[in-house]
Amino acid sequence: MMLRRPTRRGTILVESALIYPVLFMLVLGIILLGIAVFRYQQVAHCAREASRWASVHGAKWAQETGNTAATTTDIYNNAIAPQAAAMDLSSGLGYSITWNTNNQQTHSVIVGSPGNSTVQTVTNYVSVTVTYTWNTGLFGTILVSSTSVTPMNY
Repeated sequence: MMLRRPTRRGTILVESALIYPVLFMLVLGIILLGIAVFRYQQVAHCAREASRWASVHGAKWAQETGNTAATTTDIYNNAIAPQAAAMDLSSGLGYSITWNTNNQQTHSVIVGSPGNSTVQTVTNYVSVTVTYTWNTGLFGTILVSSTSVTPMNY
């Protein structure tokens, strides 16, 4: 004689109802974390490009080429906006640019390769801070910010 086990109807449905929301939130969190890392990299790249562009289009460049020195609008139009793909430029992106050419403040810069580097103190540098307010949609807004400091090269 075989003993018959009682059937367990609906167990898969109950287990799925408990596990799927947790799994969905975990996957969504991983995706949003990846997008957040991408946004930070994008903002950091914008700051680096803007400080690089500003450092080579300064007063000495203007004097030698006969052009006007870079303004904050020039830096935004030539370095920040082209690098800000898929960002809300009208409301989410902000930037500040500071030139230090008065020789009163200094900034330490590491020069060289990783195995052969030295620290130099520079007095003429440009500092660019780019901020982006990223609206995630589901989890509110996140402020992403990056600052880049580059010695004046030209």
